[in-house]
Amino acid sequence: MTSSPAKRLVVVGAGPGGYDAALAGAAAGLAVTLVERGKLGGTCLNWGCIPTKHLLAATLAIEALEAQSRQKLASGAVTVDLAAVQAKKRKLQAATHAAMAKRLETAGIRLVSGNLAGVAPGVAHVAAGGTTEAIPFDALILALGSRAAAFPGVKPDGKAVLGVAPVLDFNEAPKSLLIVGAGAIGLEISEIYRRLGTKVTLVDAAPRLAPAEDPDVAKVVAQVMRRKGIDARAGVKVESLVTDEDGMARMTLAGGETLVAEKALVAIGRFAATMVPGLAELGATFADPAPNRAWIKTDDALRTAPGIYAVGDCNGRVLLAHAASSQGVYAARHAAGLETGPYAPGPIPGCYYGVPEIMRVGAIAAPGDAVSEAAFVANPIAQAHSDTAGFARVVWREGKVTGITAVGHGASTMGTLATVIVSGGWTRERCEALVFPHPGLDETLRAALLAEVKTKA
Repeated sequence: MTSSPAKRLVVVGAGPGGYDAALAGAAAGLAVTLVERGKLGGTCLNWGCIPTKHLLAATLAIEALEAQSRQKLASGAVTVDLAAVQAKKRKLQAATHAAMAKRLETAGIRLVSGNLAGVAPGVAHVAAGGTTEAIPFDALILALGSRAAAFPGVKPDGKAVLGVAPVLDFNEAPKSLLIVGAGAIGLEISEIYRRLGTKVTLVDAAPRLAPAEDPDVAKVVAQVMRRKGIDARAGVKVESLVTDEDGMARMTLAGGETLVAEKALVAIGRFAATMVPGLAELGATFADPAPNRAWIKTDDALRTAPGIYAVGDCNGRVLLAHAASSQGVYAARHAAGLETGPYAPGPIPGCYYGVPEIMRVGAIAAPGDAVSEAAFVANPIAQAHSDTAGFARVVWREGKVTGITAVGHGASTMGTLATVIVSGGWTRERCEALVFPHPGLDETLRAALLAEVKTKA
C-alpha cells in the first residue's frame, strides 16, 4: 500500500515571512518549493533592519562618549573605520545567507532562483535565465514584501539622491546629508551619520516626527535631535529633489527655500510590491487599484484567493519583519490543516533604534483615554548614561492595560515585557505583584504601570 504524495506548497519570497513559512510548511509535512529572485533574508537582512543595527552599534561609542562629555565626566574622541564596518557587515550577511540556505537544504526545501512571472490555477510561473518554469502547487504563499516609496520629483536618481540601500553601504560618511522621511529608517540613519560627523537635515511633510507614534513621542524626538544638532523639520513639503550640475543633492521646499548637500536619502515609506499577473483572475482583490501600489487584501486566514495566501508587507497589515514571520508560519500551518481558526496574533510590538529609542505595543493614547506614565529622568540607569529624556506611558481600558509606549534610553529593551503585559490585559494588581530587577530600565515601565491613572487631555 502506497502513501499519498505530500501536499505541494510553493512560497514566493525568502524574506522573514516567506522563509519562515517554508520551514513551517516542511515541518508540517508539505513538499515545499521556495522561490526567491534575489538574496535570502529580504529587505530586513540585506537593506534594512540588520545593516542599520551594525552601523548603530559601530558608532554607539561616539554617542556614549558625547553623553558623558556633556556632564564633564569624560573626554577624548572615537574614530570609526566605516569601510571596516561595512566589510564586517557583508561578512556576517554572507554567513547568514549560507546558514539559511543550509537550513533549507536540511529541511528538504527546494530553493528556486527566479522571478514570479504570473499565476494560473494550481501553477506558479517562475522566470529565470530566459526560461520559465511552471511549478504546480496545492497551496501558494505570496511573501512579496514591499518596495521603497517615491513620488514624482522626489525619488532616487542613483547619483546624489539615493535610496536606503546605497546609503547603508557608504565607505565614507558624506560631509552633509539630506533625509526625506522621519519614520524609523530616516530617524535611525540621521543618528548614524550625525555620529560620524555628517551635517544632517531631515524633513517630513507630516505634522510631526515619528508620525505613526504618540504625538508626545514626537516632542521628545524633536528635543533630542535639536540638542544633537540635527536640523529636523516636520510639516515641510519637498517640491523637488535632484542632483544638480555640480553633483550635489538639491532640495527645494514648498515656499522656495533650497537646501544643498553632498548626498540625499529618500525614505518616505513603502509601496506594495508589483502586482502579480493572473492573481486578480484567481479571485484576489486589492486595497488600492492604482498600478503597483496595491496591497493584497486577505481574509481572516490570510487568504486572498482559494488556496493562495499573502503574508508580510504585501498584504499591508503590519510592515514589520516579525509580523511577516508570524503570518508566514500561520499560513503554512493553515495550508497543512494544522490551523483552523482565524489568524489572531495579538498586539505586535514595534521599535525605533535611533536616539532616543521608541517602543510601542498596542493602543496609542488618545484624548479621553485613561493613562499613567513615568519619566526616564528618575531612572538610575538612564541617569548613569547621562541620557534621561523621555517617558513610558500606559493606556488603560476597563482596568486593563491595552497599550504601552516608551521613548528614551534603551526603550526598545522593554518591548518583550510590554508585549506580554498588553497581550495578557494585565490589571494593576497583577502589575503590582511582578518584581522588577533594580536597578534597571524596566523600572520606568513599572513606575508608569503603578502611577496614578489620569484622563489624557
